[in-house]
Amino acid sequence: MQERIQKIISASGLMSRRAAEKLIADGKVTVNGVTASPGMKADPAEDNILAEGRPVGRKNAFHYLMMNKPAGVVTTLHDEQVRRSVAELLHGIGARVYPVGRLDMYSEGLLLFTDDGEFANLLMHPSSGIPKTYRLKVKADTVEQRLHSFAQPIEIDGRMTTPALLSEIRASGEEATLMVTIHEGRNRQIRRLCERAGLKVLQLCRVKEGPLTLGSLRSGEWRPLTEQEVQALRDAAGGNEET
Repeated sequence: MQERIQKIISASGLMSRRAAEKLIADGKVTVNGVTASPGMKADPAEDNILAEGRPVGRKNAFHYLMMNKPAGVVTTLHDEQVRRSVAELLHGIGARVYPVGRLDMYSEGLLLFTDDGEFANLLMHPSSGIPKTYRLKVKADTVEQRLHSFAQPIEIDGRMTTPALLSEIRASGEEATLMVTIHEGRNRQIRRLCERAGLKVLQLCRVKEGPLTLGSLRSGEWRPLTEQEVQALRDAAGGNEET
């Protein structure tokens, strides 16, 4: 079956779809010896596809896993500042997997990894709207009064976010612990909401993503997802995939 070249490359696990699109634009991808063009399609089972000279084909078995990322660890697999990264915690997988989305260095909790580019693109697509829930601990002189403004939409990269949903609020004096659910996961969204509301973040931990919960997974550990969990994530994302 013919598919877009960037989708085939992404599905092979070599790189993300965005990186594949750039590679095609740079003229570094060929199909049967011919330089691929943007929008070009091919059949991974029939055509000889090379990305920077590396053969590309559909993988038969993909890997899906979740990690409880510790605070103080960067999500990127290669860090120019030589900070501790999640790559150091990924042992015994037998494949090169990539993070699905991000958690900033000082945040912790549930982080997904896979070598299935299509799956990663499906979950990260803006239309998926998969809810992500965080346990947030904050501090302020008038913390309870500030929570209403915290939940309101905020502009990030020229677009307004949808309101954050607050639940299980436990406030005591100048500190509060609450559960926050967002559907977009824009760049540092929760921390920006805190900054606007004058709330100091003491802890930020992602505890749930779609149907998955962090459960009893210890900090720094990872485990494979079950087939049922992978399918549940696909269902939660609505199966919206570009062909």
